[in-house]
Amino acid sequence: MKNRLWGKRVLAIVATATLALPLIAGCTASENTDNEQRVLRVATLWGGQDDSYFRQQFTDAFELTHKNVTVEIVPAVDQGSMYGFGNSEQPNEMPDTMESLKKIMTGDNPVDVVVADTTTIKSLIQENMVKQLDPLMQEDKFDTSDIVPSVLEGIKDLGDQNIYALTPTFSSSALFYNKGMFEKAGVEPPTDNMTWDDIFNLATRLTKGEGKDHVFGMAFTTYSGGSPYYSMQQYYNSLQLKVFDDKAEKMTVDSPQWEKVWSTVSKLAIDKVIPKGDEPQNQQTEGRYDPVQGDLFLSGKTAMAIGDYNYINQLIDANKNADKMKDFTKIDWDVVTPPVHPEAPEIGGNIYLSSLMAINSSAQNPDDAWELIKYMNSEDWAKIKARSSYELVSRKSFIKPKDGLDYNIQAFYTLKPVPPTNTNLDKLYQKMPGLWQVSDKGMEYFNQVLENKKTPKEALGEWAAKGNEMLAKLKKDPKATFQ
Repeated sequence: MKNRLWGKRVLAIVATATLALPLIAGCTASENTDNEQRVLRVATLWGGQDDSYFRQQFTDAFELTHKNVTVEIVPAVDQGSMYGFGNSEQPNEMPDTMESLKKIMTGDNPVDVVVADTTTIKSLIQENMVKQLDPLMQEDKFDTSDIVPSVLEGIKDLGDQNIYALTPTFSSSALFYNKGMFEKAGVEPPTDNMTWDDIFNLATRLTKGEGKDHVFGMAFTTYSGGSPYYSMQQYYNSLQLKVFDDKAEKMTVDSPQWEKVWSTVSKLAIDKVIPKGDEPQNQQTEGRYDPVQGDLFLSGKTAMAIGDYNYINQLIDANKNADKMKDFTKIDWDVVTPPVHPEAPEIGGNIYLSSLMAINSSAQNPDDAWELIKYMNSEDWAKIKARSSYELVSRKSFIKPKDGLDYNIQAFYTLKPVPPTNTNLDKLYQKMPGLWQVSDKGMEYFNQVLENKKTPKEALGEWAAKGNEMLAKLKKDPKATFQ
């Protein structure tokens, strides 16, 4: 599981959309009037020989409008170092990104800007390694009124209500629903800010049919197949439940909160309100490519599903090409905010701030560092980047529905992101590579609940006991692995 999480962070840092250079040339960002040539060093968590994608998203436009500044991209970890990772014949350790980042932020030639995610930035704030931006923003009268409030509040949550970083883009998710299914069932569709219990009640009312004609009321993801063990994280993330304590010494799953989560989700799966993961998959026929195969929402197998912002592209493409696909009918859809828990009514939706930009406290060129951050978070840049199909820009004036459609775009940015709790988690996984197996072990016990072999309380108790054994072994031998 850890590798998947790392993969997500790496992709979130380097995945980009190509910018339209002719438009960039017309931007009106201020330029330095002196002839002094300066270097601005920008740190990323990961990078490789080819940094063109990163430059296209973050620095090309800045260099074109600030001709006296040359940007150097400095990755904390070279992706080339991962070649051969996991090869038993040549064992090597997962690079410690945080320690690697600290090295390039200090020393004789420190970087000026750091581009990273919330967990990393929070760690740097706690260690006083990045500058507070509030004084600079006040001095330059930098306007934040157009920045998505939930994004700005999420940033402030990292630094005790102070601003240490800004992000030009963010990713998010929302609850997609099939308007036609609700209308046909005579049920009022979901609305923003509904609780999980509200949505589960609606899902129960929309569940219908048997066998291949069965329709789920809801799914935690648009993709079919697989146990809900991982996808149900959508349900409990905002509760900030932990599998083990911050030192990875003791399991924390044997608790009433965890029992409620497992009881709720397992019952929904057993009652076929949500996918259980063992449903038969439709087979591709006659060698034809079927773009809706494996997609619960597009195939009409669920009335509601949580999907990322970029899922809109698939819906638009499918509806545009409906006449070319056998047995496919256009879907009349809309979105609302992901469900929330009463304990955390403002948090949810997997808002992910992966491109936070901060100034190194030891920056050699702090002035140009601030100029870069200002430009990347300006209206000029937002206007260009708003064309992206994969992320949303942080300035809400430029967040608009695609293709002239009319859907609830605000659903993607109304809720606040889940604040990071344990900034030491990455270091624990690097120190103990087998730690992910402790979390993965839970799926074995959760599936026993789905099979009615154990109650949630029994299964969680056994997972806690087994997990404590595994944690004890890892404490003695951090490189231990498990069968």
